[in-house]
Parts: sequence; C-alpha cells; structure tokens
Amino acid sequence: MIRTLPRNIAEQVEIIAEHARREGLDFFPVIYEMLTAEQMSQVAAYGGFPQRYPHWRFGMEYERLRKQQRYGLSKIYEMVINTDPCYAYLLEDNTMTDHKTVIAHVYGHCDFFKNNIWFSRTNRKMIDEMANHATRIRRYVDRFGLDKVEQFIDTCLALDNLIDPHSLFMRRESVRPPKPINQSAAPQLTRFPAKRYMEQWINPPGELAAERERHEQKTEQFEGRFPASPVRDVMLFLLENAPLPDWQADVLSLIREEAYYFAPQGQTKIMNEGWASYWHSTLMTGYILRDEEVVTYCDHHSGTLATQPGRLNPYKIGIELFRDIEHRWNTGRYGKEYDECDDMAARRAWGKDKAPKDRVVGRGSPGREKIYEVRRVHNDLTFIDEFLTPEFVEDQKLYHYRYDPATGRMVVVNRDFAKIKQQMLFMLTNHMQPYIYVADGNHANRGELLLVHKHNGVDLDIRYAQETLRQIHVIWKRPVHVQARIDDTLMLFTFDGEQSSQQRLDEAVYDI
Repeated sequence: MIRTLPRNIAEQVEIIAEHARREGLDFFPVIYEMLTAEQMSQVAAYGGFPQRYPHWRFGMEYERLRKQQRYGLSKIYEMVINTDPCYAYLLEDNTMTDHKTVIAHVYGHCDFFKNNIWFSRTNRKMIDEMANHATRIRRYVDRFGLDKVEQFIDTCLALDNLIDPHSLFMRRESVRPPKPINQSAAPQLTRFPAKRYMEQWINPPGELAAERERHEQKTEQFEGRFPASPVRDVMLFLLENAPLPDWQADVLSLIREEAYYFAPQGQTKIMNEGWASYWHSTLMTGYILRDEEVVTYCDHHSGTLATQPGRLNPYKIGIELFRDIEHRWNTGRYGKEYDECDDMAARRAWGKDKAPKDRVVGRGSPGREKIYEVRRVHNDLTFIDEFLTPEFVEDQKLYHYRYDPATGRMVVVNRDFAKIKQQMLFMLTNHMQPYIYVADGNHANRGELLLVHKHNGVDLDIRYAQETLRQIHVIWKRPVHVQARIDDTLMLFTFDGEQSSQQRLDEAVYDI
C-alpha cells in the first residue's frame, strides 16, 4: 500500500520547490508517493508506472531488482516519470538528508522533462495511456490466450529499437504502396520566381536539365518499389503494410508508441542526470543542508558521482560539463578567438584579467543563462559535440585506458582529444546500434522485404541480425533480407521462413 508523505517530508517538498522556483526552475506539478523497498522494485520493473500490460519480462526485472536490493548490491533511492503532473517515488527507508537530496534531484528532472525539446512531443498523460495499453492486451489475452499474445509481444519488443526518434520533429511521406507512376507526366522542377532578364542566372538551364535527369533516374529506380525513399521507422512500415490481423496491429502500435515515449530518455541520459545532479547540489549546499547533515550528504553525493578509469558515469560527466559551461561563459571562455587558441596555458588563464571583479555568478549570470539554454535545445550527442573541450578532458581524466596485467592497474593508452571525443560521439550515436532502413517492400517483385544497414561505424552483429530477420518475418510473412557491409565485404542476409542464409554481393542491391 502506498503511504502518504509524513508531515515533515511534505513540508520539505514545499520548501525545496520554492527554492527551486526562485533559482529559475520551471516544472510541472509534482506528486510524491512513499514506497517500501519491495514496492519500489515493483514500480521500477514497470519503468516507473503503476500498471503495465502482462508480460514475463516485467516479472524477470522485478526479481532482479528485488534480489539486488535484498543482498545490498544496489538501492533505488528515487524514481520520477515524465508526465503532467510528474509522479515521483520516495523510498521510506531513506534518511531525512537523503529525502531532501532526492526531492531536489527530482525537481531538476521535472524541469528537464518540461523544457527540453526532445521531450516536447512525448505523451504527458502516459500513465493513463499505459493503463489503456494494459487493458487492451488483457482483452486479447482473454480472447486468444496468454501464450499467443505474449509470444507476439516478444516479437514486437525485438523490434522496438527500429524507430526514428527524429521523425516526431519533421513531416514524413507516407510509407504505403504508391499509386502507379504516370510516365507521361512532366516532372515538377524547382524553378524560382525571376524577372526575364535574370532567368538564366536564377534558374540556370543546366541545373534544370540536371534536376530533370535526377528525377528520371529516381523514377526508374523506384518504379514498382515502395517506399519511395528509405524509411528508418521500420515499425511504422510494418504497421502500415504487413498483413496483420487487427489485434496484432494494435499490439504492434502500442509497443511502438511506448518505444517513442522512452526514446528521449536514452537520448538525454547524460544531460538529464547531470542537470538533476547540478540542481540537487546547488539547492542542498545553498539553501537546505543543516550542519549535522553535511557529512551524510557529502558521502552520498560523492558516491553518486564516483567513477573509475575506463568507465563513464553519466551523473559525473553531466554535472561537471554543466559546471564547466557555466564557468566558461562567466569568464568569457567561448567564441571564435577562444576556440582558435591552441595554447593550453593561455586558454586556462583566459578572461582572468578581463572579467570584472563584480561579475554576477549564479542566478542571472551569463553562465547560468547559458546552461538554461543548453538544457532546452540539446541532447547528449550535441551536448558532447558542442561543449567538450581539451581542458575538460584533461581535468576529468577522460582518457582511453586499458588493463595492465603486469601492474594490475588501469593505465592511460591515449590522451588525444580528437580521438577521445570521436569515441564518445560514437558511443552516443544511436546508442551504438546500427541504422537500419526499409529499402524495398516489394523486393524482386515478389513482395519480399529488403532492409539496408547504413554503416555509421557500428557493424552489424550477424547473430542479432539473423534473429531480427526471424522476428520481422513473423510480421511480414514473406522472405526478409538485410544488406550489410561486414569487414569491407558486402553481404545479403536472408530468412525465408524456414532457414537463414547469407551470400556475398558483388555490388549493392540498394545504395543508401
């Protein structure tokens, strides 16, 4: 049973919320609920929601979390979900210091959920939607049996990363089969308005002829093929074109909807946790801590930010990078001149002799305004790409390490900033998962499905690829192929419903 908040904690909720608003945080109303450790594991297994559809993976996750908590391997201090109002859960075993830290941390998350653009298209009423999903699937279980429904959910979950998170911010063309091409219709060329004497410069005949040729080549390439251009949202393509009964189409649609809801959390893990950690640190040390709570707070805060060579702690990287941005903008360490300075000593001393003695630090400062802007428009990939600096890498010792068996220690093997940054961006690009596109839903004019792997540094794992083709075949009902480059060799992997096969290609079936 969920407990209401004790009076002393409820008072702290209001006090900390007032301090957070005074510092400029803007968040949805937050509803706090007190849970036991057992209840916290149950809710965490459901992804923070009180109700989900029936499936074995939730029970498996609950057992994992419960055992970790019971044997002291981990502890869930808090949980908050992106809804309006936001729901946050407090662990009843926490000390008052921990409760206050968690409450301040939650307000940072809620501000991020409300104001970061990557969360702007998420469903803020997802608690109700999750309950609706659970009800619909239970009805299908009653009609078709648990095993059949659960098995199809397994298939859908195997594909829930084959979405296009950017599609929410742009208009996509339909991925349904096109109408027959009218070969006699003249192509619509791009022609800009121009006066007669400027026509040859604004609309050069050579460029119009080249565009006409490209149109004719595209028409020839895609005649009898759909989609008209590669589609990254594989789940949507299957939903609109696969021969599914109504109940399976409904299950696939709700799994896809939930995948889009959770996608921004994976895109902003470093920023979100860093922002929340920045604000719990700022609020606790500036307003809330009592003298007798300092040691406990510092012990737990340092544990949250602890890191070790060769591993990245998103809490640590996030908070330190936000602090670095704030410091740089407060001291003028940005702009073209600063970026082009190659002298590390000069960069470190930059702005010390130019910054006014009475420069405002904190609320209203240039640095504070900048981190609010960063919080609003960036995700992890652009956050690291835009603001990671050589000084930050050196200060945080974000080098490449390897284990030295002779000494039994982790040793630095690379300090090159460009390579370190490239590796971090590589890790954040699509979560190190391959980019898969639907290239042709009528491959070889036999209704077969052709997927293409667009290589971005992440190789296709053959075992996972073959199993994924099996799951897609369950939905598509016809042979499924994926074209990929493995170790500079172009390959075509196929599952025809009975067996997997692969063949070497001399040239690409489809160029992407």
